[in-house]
Amino acid sequence: MLPLYVTSGEPAGIGPDICLSLANRVDERPIVILADIQMLQQRVKQLNIDVELIPFQGEKQSSLAGKLFVEHVPLAEPVILGQLDSANAAYVLEQLRRSADYAMSGRSVGVATAPVQKSIINDAGILFSGHTEYYQEFASVDRVVMMLATKTLRVALATTHLPLRDVPNSITKERLHQVIDILIQDLKSKFKIAQPRILVCGLNPHAGEDGYLGREEIDVINPVLESYRAQGIGMSLCLPADTLFTPENLKDADAVLAMYHDQGLPVLKSQGFGEAVNITLGLPFIRTSVDHGTALSLAGTGQAKASSLHVAVDLALDLARQ
Repeated sequence: MLPLYVTSGEPAGIGPDICLSLANRVDERPIVILADIQMLQQRVKQLNIDVELIPFQGEKQSSLAGKLFVEHVPLAEPVILGQLDSANAAYVLEQLRRSADYAMSGRSVGVATAPVQKSIINDAGILFSGHTEYYQEFASVDRVVMMLATKTLRVALATTHLPLRDVPNSITKERLHQVIDILIQDLKSKFKIAQPRILVCGLNPHAGEDGYLGREEIDVINPVLESYRAQGIGMSLCLPADTLFTPENLKDADAVLAMYHDQGLPVLKSQGFGEAVNITLGLPFIRTSVDHGTALSLAGTGQAKASSLHVAVDLALDLARQ
């Protein structure tokens, strides 16, 4: 069977640590870590764990328990735990490049990603705003949608990694149509929800309160939502975000569409941090990710929790079965 690739992410953070925990699994297809194999071997010693690293050579079956397939990606400089080094920014991006190339060319079923540190990549002079945008550009698609999910809640974002001051001008009718079309399509095709029910957050406090607290809901967002409702699609008009996330509102919802990153994700992460998974919708391949950052201070300590990566791998494997 085709492999699922896992990028190990920022080498000075917990990405390598949590990737090593995947050696405890035996799955229906190979799981292959993209990383510097010498760095991973050093991390095995630092964590004092028993994991055998095996260079991946196109095997069709999962590695056995206690063993881990690795495709070697060479570091530029040795890693010091918890210390970022811009010299290794290209190493991180090479993981992403290979994972996208293999998925696009049919050599893998997709990718699950460990965290990267956006700041150090930009410090290296490479413009980088995140995995989601990187894979979008690589796949040459006009729009992708970032969605995080726990067992009980899915939150998709109309905008992703933008300064807050840029959000209102970025929420256009065109963008909303693109985002909602992708969200509906992937809820149907990837998650097998025949008739998705979607709740939508307003942009402004109290969803604008009839225009007194902002007109984006009246002028931009609700007209777009009305067009979907007229087609019989189960979609709310703008709801105040401060009361949308109540159990009563969410009990019949398949997903929530938030207007910006810190509107929807704090609620989701407060419910299931470490158990949530990030999914990029709208790509021609499967991409899932952890719901947390690089946690530099925990690298090599054995204290990093790998649960989110395991959930991300589980979901990627599940989507590959569809």
